[in-house]
Order: sequence, then C-alpha cells, then structure tokens
Amino acid sequence: MRANNVLGLVFPNTYDSCLKDMTSVRAMASVPFGGRYRIIDFLLSAMANCGMSKIGIITKSNYQSLMDHIGSGRSWDLARKKGGVFILPPFNSTNTGIYNGKIEAISGVLNFLDHNNEEYVLMADGNTVASPDFSAMFAYHEQKGADITIACAHGRTPETDGANVFDFDEDGRITSIIRGGVSSSADYSLGFILMRKSLLELLIREAVSQSMRSFTEDILRRNLSHLKIYGYRLGGFIRVLDSIGSYFEANMALLDSENRRELFSSQPVYTKVKDDVPAIYGLDSDVSNSLIADGCVIEGKVINSVLFRGVHIGKGAVVRNCILMQNTFVSDRDELNCVIADKSVIIKPKKTLSGDKNFPLYIGKETVI
Repeated sequence: MRANNVLGLVFPNTYDSCLKDMTSVRAMASVPFGGRYRIIDFLLSAMANCGMSKIGIITKSNYQSLMDHIGSGRSWDLARKKGGVFILPPFNSTNTGIYNGKIEAISGVLNFLDHNNEEYVLMADGNTVASPDFSAMFAYHEQKGADITIACAHGRTPETDGANVFDFDEDGRITSIIRGGVSSSADYSLGFILMRKSLLELLIREAVSQSMRSFTEDILRRNLSHLKIYGYRLGGFIRVLDSIGSYFEANMALLDSENRRELFSSQPVYTKVKDDVPAIYGLDSDVSNSLIADGCVIEGKVINSVLFRGVHIGKGAVVRNCILMQNTFVSDRDELNCVIADKSVIIKPKKTLSGDKNFPLYIGKETVI
C-alpha cells in the first residue's frame, strides 16, 4: 500500500469535553503541548513523514486557533498544488444542526471523499500525543488482508466516554470491543482507523439510512463477525489526553530524556515556525530540569517546568512543576507550584499559587491575578 494512496481524515474536536477549560477557546487538537507544539502537530507530522499528501480536517467548533496554526500546511510540507491539507468546516443538518458523532461528521464530507482518488482512508482523533509509524501500520493491514485496522496501545485505559478496549485472537483479529473501565493493563484504541474508502462510504451510507449514531457501536462492533477487523499495537511514547491531570502528566513526562528520545527521535515533529530571539537568562536566574522555549526571559528560579515562547519570570520568583503557555508573565517574588497558565496570563507581584500534581491549578487565557 502506497502512503500517497491513503487519504487522512482528522477529527480535532472529538474529545473537547476532556479538557473543557482549555477547549472553551480552541479545539482539542490545537491545545498547546511540550513548550512549542500543538497536539495536532504530532499527527500531521506522522502522516507527512510516511508519505501521505492529502489530509482533511473535519472541524466542529472553536477552530479559529486551529486554522491559524495550520495555515497553508507549509510547515508539514502540505502546501501543494495537488493535495495538501483541507479545513472542512462544520455542516448544518436540517434535522440535527451541527453534527453529533463521527457518523454524521463523515456523512457531511462524503462529497470530499467522492472527489478524491485515494483508495484508503486513515481516520484519526486529535487527543493523542505520539509519533506513530503509519507506514508499518499500512503494511500490517495488507499483510493480514484486513478490512479495517485499528491502532491500539497497551496500558492504562483512558478515562474518556468513548474509550474502547479490545480482545484479540491469536492472529491479532479483534474479537470483542467493550467500553473500557479504568484498568492499568488493557489494549485500548488510539482512534487511528484504516480502511478502504469505498468500504467507509458504504458503511456510513448504510448507518445514516438506519439513523445510527455511534461509529463504534453501530459500525465496528456490529460488524466484528462480518468484517476482518484487526488491531495494530503501537509502542513508544504514547499519551491519550483525557483530563487536565493527564495533560499535566504528559507535559511533565517530557522532562525525562528517555521520553523525549522516544517521542522525537524516531521521526521529526514539525510545527508552525515562529522567529524569535533566544531565551535570556538573568544574572540571578536558576533553571533546572526544565524545557525553555525561545523568547523567554528568566530572572528567577525555574524547576521541573515547561515554559512556552515569550514567558517572563520575574526577579525572586520561584516556579516549580508548572506549565506556562505563551506570553505568560510571572512578576517579581511570585511563587507557583503545579500551575497550568494558559496564554497571556499575568500574575502580579508577591502572589503564591499552588495546586497538586494530581489536581493542578489551571488559570484561563488572558487572566490577570
């Protein structure tokens, strides 16, 4: 299977409810991550690295930030005369308004599918941080003669409403799909689904004609015995963002060099390029075990933290176990611990803010404290 014969379909809003505070102003897939990236960067980079050249992004709400970040797709080598990245705006149904669920979402872009010649479709949700090798997944799909292949990982099941856990036979074929409870050891879906485009169109039209709503229940589980549905296990650094706690943990995990190696060494991860000055460290600054993006000004102490572009840490300030997004301003003699500050937050002098590693304190975008 040639990668340029695979059409990408991305669902950036599927799990917005998992990070309600952050996604009130942006789609889940455009949530900032790791000091300079957005979550969608990892997915688009993996698709581009394997050779996919045409990707449709089915938006639903709060997608202005996503559009601004992706632009023409040049950062991922997707600004092309033929192919490239397509932002597919939400549609209105005469019966239901803005679409609900994946079946309605795909039904609304069937014309987009019809007008493209790719033989296969790779569908992906926008709440996973990983660097999957989709070329290996495509080869596995062909080797097994599968009708549908779903990427999965082994470990703690995400706490999302749509988390699905699989059982396999000896050949890797999925024998059951159940809604996962919290478990520390299970094979759970990552939301990357590969199948022929003609099969997807057939299944969606059949589901719509019968007023079906759930892609998992009404398409995947209903056809387990009729179609060859296989699971493909992915390894390496994988984090499914299902809560503010998991978002905090995933960012903090990047402070471990082994995790960074797993995420970034297997293949490059691209993002929107912003020219900025290097980080500036004052004479009394003290930084340890932290990720510091360009454009930061550090005059205080930073420990075990992730700082995005343009963050300012004032004199005498102490920042521990924090995630500070772009242009956050921490004033002199502030003390922060286990805080997630969204973009352009201003914290006035002599403030003490503290959360917990399991329940970090979140400060909304452009808040002044």
